[in-house]
Amino acid sequence: MSNEAHVLTPRTHSLNDVRAHIPEACYRRSAWRAAVALAQGAVLYVVPLTLLLFTDRWWALALLWPLAGLGAAGLFVLGHDASHGALFDSRRANRLAARAAMVPALHAEAAWDLGHNRVHHGYTTRQGFDFVWHPATVEQYRSMGRLARLQHRIEWSFLGSGAYFLREVWWNKMWKFSAPGKRHHDIQRDKIWVAVVAGLAIAGAVVFGALTGGLLTAIWVPIKLFIIPFLLFIHVIGWAVYVHHVAPDIRWWDRKEWTQFRGQMESTTILHINPVVNKLYMYNIMVHVPHHVDQRLAFHQLPAAAKAISAAFPDTVRSSRFRVRDYLRTTKTCKLYDFASATWLPYSAAKVAPAAATVAEPATA
Repeated sequence: MSNEAHVLTPRTHSLNDVRAHIPEACYRRSAWRAAVALAQGAVLYVVPLTLLLFTDRWWALALLWPLAGLGAAGLFVLGHDASHGALFDSRRANRLAARAAMVPALHAEAAWDLGHNRVHHGYTTRQGFDFVWHPATVEQYRSMGRLARLQHRIEWSFLGSGAYFLREVWWNKMWKFSAPGKRHHDIQRDKIWVAVVAGLAIAGAVVFGALTGGLLTAIWVPIKLFIIPFLLFIHVIGWAVYVHHVAPDIRWWDRKEWTQFRGQMESTTILHINPVVNKLYMYNIMVHVPHHVDQRLAFHQLPAAAKAISAAFPDTVRSSRFRVRDYLRTTKTCKLYDFASATWLPYSAAKVAPAAATVAEPATA
């Protein structure tokens, strides 16, 4: 990027400047609203699971699986808020709620706290730091082998968000990751907690299946109850994270130009989705800018905070209605990233021109 480009994007604001415009009332939490939301989330997850237990009709499965996946996503969003300390005033209540609400999603809260709360929120869209949907450069893509390129094309396709989240976030940055130092014990404790609860639930499903239908049913019931809803949950959350920070007009920043203000304000969005889906399952998580500005804001205060922030920074805050065609355009456009020009690129940008390949060949030899 030229020196002139650097002059065009001066560092003129901090997050404290933004927080100063958030009304004090937006920091009030409601234990009653949090408890009702958790109860709602539990019902919307448990009811589809219970119905799944007693049916194998294809049309019922087609209806109940998405509802169970969304139910797990709703509980996870509430657990995510509790992990940020935004659900209750009590730190202990938040930790307990987060650990419980994340079990259907098979997430260890302490590991999530480190990867999401500390890394993603601490370095949102910063090159080499924020692993959540971090784009590959042209050079990095060219250096990939065939299988790695195929994996990238799948994960960055319009149906690939779940695959990326499952591999990079859920597996690599949580279950596979072993934290050093004082966090190690907490993360191991939460992994064991999730594994034990999930193990008992699966064992119960296996026993139920064996008693009601034999061996094949014993295998099928835990798949039907837990595995398929979990994979649907993964796709929902992967999609949500993707649309928050990837779009043709959303910039990722190199290390020198990145600031907290730019990462949280200029590279985050507010997306308006179906109000029924939002109320039942998303709990305003798509109102994402104020959440990144201050993680302490409760879910029911995010719209008011967004209104205040948008009024103070109208030329900075992105706010739009989610449309499928826009999402498809994003997944087609945003494949690779050029940090020097701050531009999203298609895969065709990684093709080496024949003339360039001929000139480079002797040098390689």
